[in-house]
Amino acid sequence: MWTRHHKKRRLGRLVVPLLAVAFLSYFGYHSIHGGFGLRATEEFDRQIAERKARLDALTQTRRTLEREVELMSDGSLERDMLDEKARLALNMSRSDEIVIFHHRAN
Repeated sequence: MWTRHHKKRRLGRLVVPLLAVAFLSYFGYHSIHGGFGLRATEEFDRQIAERKARLDALTQTRRTLEREVELMSDGSLERDMLDEKARLALNMSRSDEIVIFHHRAN
């Protein structure tokens, strides 16, 4: 019976480590730069902070509008509020009045 002896090649010993390095490199790169990686997480956190600030501003605006509507409701009609809104809508004032413009930040 004849036996063949194969000489081990250097390339054969490097295949598994090279494949492992390739897979680790691929997954390592995408864990940082991928769609759900570290950089994307930072961007999501930045967007969350911006949107929370916008929500707070909108909530405050809504509260202000609700308070103004409450003052103009049937049960407690404020004459000053009604007068102010009518003058603002019609762009009118009396000749003996001083007009101070108030600009709301949106």
